[in-house]
Amino acid sequence: MTFNASVLHSVKTPLKTETVMLNDLAARDVLVRICAAGLCHTDLEVIEGSLRLPFPVVLGHEAAGIVEATGPEARGVQVGDHVILSWNPHCGSCFYCNDNLPILCETYQANTPAGFAFDRSPRIRLTDGRDLHQLMYLGAFAEYCVVQDQQAVPIPREMPFEQAALIGCGVMTGVGAALNVAQIRPGMSVMVIGCGAVGLAAIQGAVLAGAKTIIAVDLRENRLEAAGQMGANLLVNSGIDDAVTVAKAQTGGRGVDVVLESAGNESAFRLTMEAVRPGGQVIWLGKTDIDRDVSFRWGSLMQEKRIRRSSYGGARPHRDFPYLCQAYLDGQLQLDGLISQRIGLDDINRGLEALKAGNTIRTVLTFGG
Repeated sequence: MTFNASVLHSVKTPLKTETVMLNDLAARDVLVRICAAGLCHTDLEVIEGSLRLPFPVVLGHEAAGIVEATGPEARGVQVGDHVILSWNPHCGSCFYCNDNLPILCETYQANTPAGFAFDRSPRIRLTDGRDLHQLMYLGAFAEYCVVQDQQAVPIPREMPFEQAALIGCGVMTGVGAALNVAQIRPGMSVMVIGCGAVGLAAIQGAVLAGAKTIIAVDLRENRLEAAGQMGANLLVNSGIDDAVTVAKAQTGGRGVDVVLESAGNESAFRLTMEAVRPGGQVIWLGKTDIDRDVSFRWGSLMQEKRIRRSSYGGARPHRDFPYLCQAYLDGQLQLDGLISQRIGLDDINRGLEALKAGNTIRTVLTFGG
């Protein structure tokens, strides 16, 4: 079987649409026809070289589609199912899986740098025979994608694919940070720094949790406007106003109960520690280059403040993905407003440039279906 995929051959070069070939499905494999895939900053990190992967590689890790075929031992999914794909397969039995931290699964961590399937072997190849790597066990910038059965999560058929795709990474990360990680309670005060797709999802998670005060912080007025539409009741342009002053003015001088950071830069990381109250909680969702140092004012780290890093919002995909789909279908979760543009595979480099420039919230690659 052959199909089209967008292939990255080296750092800081354009992706190239190429014909690729499918290897035989393994026992627990699932072949998914991709209907929609979101363009995420993690894809840019591979292109820019801050996230190191072997080449050639197919990017894309936020996607939804239809199951076309399964291996003989695939469980929990069948041909024809509509699915959201999860980029965090896990063994279920290692130290971290047993500690309820599948995001740190030892097999997942060990095999991720290879850029192949969860069993560390290739599933697709170029027509010249070279193995193709897959970003985060997916490689969804393609007409088809091969995943292990646990990565394909069935969802309601009435859920539109474009919105469903966003749940696979950005929405899960943001909403999950509010509900699963920070466990925001009714009446709490929350600040969200960075109002891209993840930040806007975090705002909606805070709304679902019943937060009383939700302060959105960004440098772009259009993103702040979107934050207001999605539930933030205070909007702060940090290029004009001081977010810490606003936070303390709204909380009797203490600072907010929870800060959810999704900007992914040093100044945002530092801001989280100044804006949160003593005894409050900071969740870092954004990230910068793994070798870059970030400094803090020591006094801002004191007074029993709690800091957590979250990569996937405490995701339990088979529990959370259907819940988030139903929240959308019930009108409680706004996903339509996260989609800035829709493009085809041949326009993917244009979409990535717009993402890099900060001109979009989420660009969605569509294939129909």
